[in-house]
Amino acid sequence: MRTTRILIAIFAILLVAGAPALAQEAVAALPSSYTLFGVTHIYQGWNNCGPATLTMGLTYFGYPADQTPAAQWLKPNNEDKNVSPWQMVEYVNQHTAGDVRALLRYGGTLDRLKTLVANNFPVLVESGYDPVSANQGWMGHYLLVTGYDDGRAQVITQDSYDGPDLAYSYDHIREYWKHFNYLYIILYPPAREAEMMTLLGSDADETMNLYNTLSLAQQDAIANRDDPFAWFNIGSSYTHLGMYAEAASAFDFARNTTSGLPWRMLWYQFTPYEAYLAVGRTDEVIQLARATLDDGGGQFVEETYYYGGLARQAMGERDRAIDNLNGAISFNPNFSPAREARDQLMGS
Repeated sequence: MRTTRILIAIFAILLVAGAPALAQEAVAALPSSYTLFGVTHIYQGWNNCGPATLTMGLTYFGYPADQTPAAQWLKPNNEDKNVSPWQMVEYVNQHTAGDVRALLRYGGTLDRLKTLVANNFPVLVESGYDPVSANQGWMGHYLLVTGYDDGRAQVITQDSYDGPDLAYSYDHIREYWKHFNYLYIILYPPAREAEMMTLLGSDADETMNLYNTLSLAQQDAIANRDDPFAWFNIGSSYTHLGMYAEAASAFDFARNTTSGLPWRMLWYQFTPYEAYLAVGRTDEVIQLARATLDDGGGQFVEETYYYGGLARQAMGERDRAIDNLNGAISFNPNFSPAREARDQLMGS
């Protein structure tokens, strides 16, 4: 467990060295239950969890219950296995009428969800999903949170796959939300932005939110030092903070835990690619990307080609890098990081 001790020590040193202190925020008094009315449930089309769930959130603001516009921009290829959270946020902020905004944060808690919903802010969460009856194995899934009930210890969701007003236990939400670093997207009208930021407390600041998230992941790792998701979340938080050596060590540990990570993990989360690239482990990025391409579905994830292209670029293989980046663009013409990287390479 040498890696465990090293990473926990690194975080302790980080705090002593002057990183922002983690806020201890009191939770305002909330009703014991609450329901957000005005959302229309939508069943998803093929591979359409993200666009369908986002569209459900937008119906609260009067948008039609039609997932097609979001899907056409977010995933022009209907075989696309993943829509990343930043793409959902970009769609709302740049491709709607301007009357709704979206904000992405990590490290959410049940109290945070309840506070936002009780103040009439629709919230999307990304979580793990493992339908045993379907015998498909672990995958990622978006949920729209529209209520909660403390008496029954349940969160009420609009689930694009399993149906409307679906209740999940608090324990279930905690367990599966952790698989995506407790990520959440808030939808809000611009006129209520200041109010929403106040409700977020210290998490309103993006950097402070990353430190808070890192602390939460560390608590999970201390509770169970063989928890692959806790270590993956530590790695992701370090990546977002630009601490790539620490991130790479955490990802190594996550991949080598007893249970390991789900084989579909790199369909949805790409921070290991970023960290390994930053510390010069380009061969490993190529190996991971190739394994994902060969796993039966990773070829339908544009990020696989994108990070493969960045690795080829780092290795000095310009033409192969351009080919990989073109592969990402061909699959999703709206995937701007690949286009920007390709254009920069071609202009060099």
